Amino acid sequence: MVDKDNLFHEEANSYWISSTEETHHKPLEEDLEVDVAIVGGGMVGIVTAYLLQKSGFKVAIFEKNRIATGASGHTTAKITSQHGLIYHNMIINNDLEIATQYANSNQWAVSFIEDTIKELKIDCDYSKENAYIYTCDSKYLPKIKDEVEAAKRAGIDASFEEESLLPLPILGAVKFSNQGQFHPRKYLLFLAEHVQKEGALIFEGTQIDDIDRGSPCTLNTKGGNIIRANKVVVACHYPFTNNIGFYFTRMVPQRSYVLGVKIKEELPTGMYISAESPTRSIRNQISKEEALLLIGGDSHQTAHGEQEKAHYVNLYDFVKDLYTVEGIPYRWSTQDLMTPDDIPYIGKITSYTDHVYIATGFKKWGMTTSHVAAKVISDLIANNESQWENLYKPYRNLSSKSILKLVVDNIQVAKDLIKGKLEDVTKELPTEPGKGHTVEIDGEKIGAYMDKDGKIYLVDTTCTHLGCELKWNSAEKTWDCPCHGSRFDYKGNILDGPALDKLECKLE
Repeated sequence: MVDKDNLFHEEANSYWISSTEETHHKPLEEDLEVDVAIVGGGMVGIVTAYLLQKSGFKVAIFEKNRIATGASGHTTAKITSQHGLIYHNMIINNDLEIATQYANSNQWAVSFIEDTIKELKIDCDYSKENAYIYTCDSKYLPKIKDEVEAAKRAGIDASFEEESLLPLPILGAVKFSNQGQFHPRKYLLFLAEHVQKEGALIFEGTQIDDIDRGSPCTLNTKGGNIIRANKVVVACHYPFTNNIGFYFTRMVPQRSYVLGVKIKEELPTGMYISAESPTRSIRNQISKEEALLLIGGDSHQTAHGEQEKAHYVNLYDFVKDLYTVEGIPYRWSTQDLMTPDDIPYIGKITSYTDHVYIATGFKKWGMTTSHVAAKVISDLIANNESQWENLYKPYRNLSSKSILKLVVDNIQVAKDLIKGKLEDVTKELPTEPGKGHTVEIDGEKIGAYMDKDGKIYLVDTTCTHLGCELKWNSAEKTWDCPCHGSRFDYKGNILDGPALDKLECKLE
């Protein structure tokens, strides 16, 4: 029996990270020359290294934290080309050819993951599953049926279903057959070990601060080392190259939440996501160690939701009405980057930059799109062309509708900047362990947090990116930026970009 009043007091813990060993790759301690430097040790970075290495390139991965602990370690890990109700809109807003290329590239990723797991014999809890977008609301039925037809036209094995294995009053669903799910860190840690054995270099605790786009490119680390590379792949989720491409003005960060739940009933097969909001994502996770039901959703723009703990409670209220909840040993959240036309940015970072490539803006579907990114970028580097280059190129022309969305989003950023400067705050420091808020000290806004031992941490709450005022995230114990999504822990260390510098620590 779960005591709702005592839920979610412990620190958040991702199942993917908790169920795997911590990595211990050394930081870069000297200057280095390689063919390709990959900045970011997540899904994109490791898979790109794998593909490039097979083509004979000398590759190095540089990760500022630990590999596969960022977005790749905080996902629902669905391997599918079903990315919400997108194909009908993609045909209307673009054309059938765009929708077909998007479908083909993501279906390629579904097949590639399965084939790679089989070829390398990767033990990563992989299972082939059908994927469903369901609705319990009659007004969404026409959208569901339109999506089935659009997906079929784009070449997807899709069908309309009126029943599911969920204890929900489903009125209809889009079914994509032969999709998949897995344990992403088991998959990535195996691939990382594989590429390292084949000669690739992996450095953790190595932050890249700057790129000189020459020939070769020069990368500078925070530790003062210099890396020279013929090609650079920026695969760190949020581009740290703020002055190249200005991607922070072209994407909106969103947070979403996941519970890893133990239930009394038999776990349902299949992967599910609701058509209506608030989004509810459902899948099982079965391994030799334990069996869980993963419940996700309740997304919102970063630092724009209610008190973040409420989102976990919302997911709990949803699942307890469906199943007998026996425990919630895991919970985590993630940050996704949304592009205005729902298509990721993959390829050369700008039209006039020949040696630097980027992969970002995967929305909430990074398992397949990260593999698509690895394929597109490795093909561009090895062959100077890719069959999906034009679809994903970051400097593509946007429709008037997408441009208007960008304008509206950036107007909201300006409002958040001004609003944060004008808000009144308390002058009282936190008095309970685990509590944090903004306080005014000597006329200055300071972020204050009390840890479990009663120690107070004080940091400057001005985001080091462009100066927005940070908001306290009570569920994750972080300071989050409402403008561009930078996130910092209560000690001021960077968790998510585009910020490059930690917060100034006022007192410990």
